[in-house]
Parts: sequence; C-alpha cells; structure tokens
Amino acid sequence: MPASGSTPLKTEYEFTLPDGYTDSKGVVHRNGTMRRATALDEIAPLRDPRVKNNQAYLTIVLLTRVISKLGDLVEVNTNVVENMFTSDVAYLQDFYRRINNNESARQTVTCPECSHTFEVEGDDLGET
Repeated sequence: MPASGSTPLKTEYEFTLPDGYTDSKGVVHRNGTMRRATALDEIAPLRDPRVKNNQAYLTIVLLTRVISKLGDLVEVNTNVVENMFTSDVAYLQDFYRRINNNESARQTVTCPECSHTFEVEGDDLGET
C-alpha cells in the first residue's frame, strides 16, 4: 500500500497499434494493454529453445509475456506476435522501452493551433 499522499505505482499502459493484428476471422485488433516487465520477464525467454536457436526471437517471447490484452483476443501468444506487421512489432518494442525506462516523465509537445512548443510533466500513455 502506498504511503499517505504518494501516487500508486503505474504498472499497466494502454496502447493503439499503428496497423493492428488481424485474426483468423478477419477481425483487426489495435487497442491493448502492456504491463511493465519484471526481471523474470527478461530472464525467462533466454531459456526458451526458440531464442537459443535465434536471438531475434527474444522480442517475440518477451512481448508475449508483457502484453496483457489485445482487442478481444482471449490470449496473446507467440503466434499472435509472429503474425503482426513489422511496424506494429517495432511500435511495441519502442513502447516497451518507454514504459520500462521511465522515459515518459518529460515530453515536448506542440500546440496544434499556435505551434508553440513546450515541455510537460507526465505521460500520455494512458493507464488501466
């Protein structure tokens, strides 16, 4: 339980994929939730035989462990991540880095009306 007056630790973040995963029924899933990774999330995939045979597979296994929801899918497994567009996988890799490295504390934003640029505290990643 957080100390009185402190903000609870944010551990889950919502995302929207640029293209979206299309399931076997043709339904496109774009909105999801990713949780922050634990040490085990980063260590366990190294024992996976698919990762031992091909280091590039580490991304697939790691994302499968931390994506807690994607659209209406019952489960996000390696088959789902394997069949995503590379643009979506790249987006998820960047998103993973942002939520696990606290890079979202300060952001530069530009007003769409007056084009004034300024920095803000916090993030726009959404939470659940």
